[in-house]
Amino acid sequence: MLSFKDQDKDWRPRLVLASASPRRLALLQQVGIEPDALMPADVDETPEKTETPRDLARRLARLKAQAARRVAEKDEALGRCFVVAADTVVALGRRILPKTETMDEAAACLRLLSGRQHRVYTGVSVITPKGNRRERLVESRVRFKRLSPEEIESYLASGEWRGKAGGYAIQGLGGSFVVRLVGSYPNVVGLPLYETVSLLEGEGFPVRLSWLNAA
Repeated sequence: MLSFKDQDKDWRPRLVLASASPRRLALLQQVGIEPDALMPADVDETPEKTETPRDLARRLARLKAQAARRVAEKDEALGRCFVVAADTVVALGRRILPKTETMDEAAACLRLLSGRQHRVYTGVSVITPKGNRRERLVESRVRFKRLSPEEIESYLASGEWRGKAGGYAIQGLGGSFVVRLVGSYPNVVGLPLYETVSLLEGEGFPVRLSWLNAA
């Protein structure tokens, strides 16, 4: 578990982000939410037989939230807290693309996405201090330009693809491949902000209070 220094946060409930992703952390911070702890959840991300990309994103977000909740409950400093978890899935039709760990995987993804439209799904799961669970699924559509062999080779050399769903990062060099995006940009990065904030506010987490404190 990675914890932040406690900086007079008694004015609001504790919040745990069930992720070690620097992108998700940065997105939360962008809207004034500073998690009290990062608790990356170790769950099996293998799709179940016949599982759709949408269902996979929902299920993994739920499992991550539940796993982080179990750990947080044992931490006296956190006690009953809000837990936010998310999982992002990149799909071409019903085909789920991997979070690429090898150059061959990344190359295969880029060749598949070249010149085509794909979909990015992010499941968001929030568990409240009372144990209530609320969830949302967000879909964005992304179209890539037709990639030349030289562009693919250069992108692979950058290493940016490592650990990225679909083998690219829209917030980085991979953004230069995007011809069109329909839907939420932060969803493609890894955490749809409007939906996440709506879930938290709907359960009483004082998101906007931090904006006043920052003034």
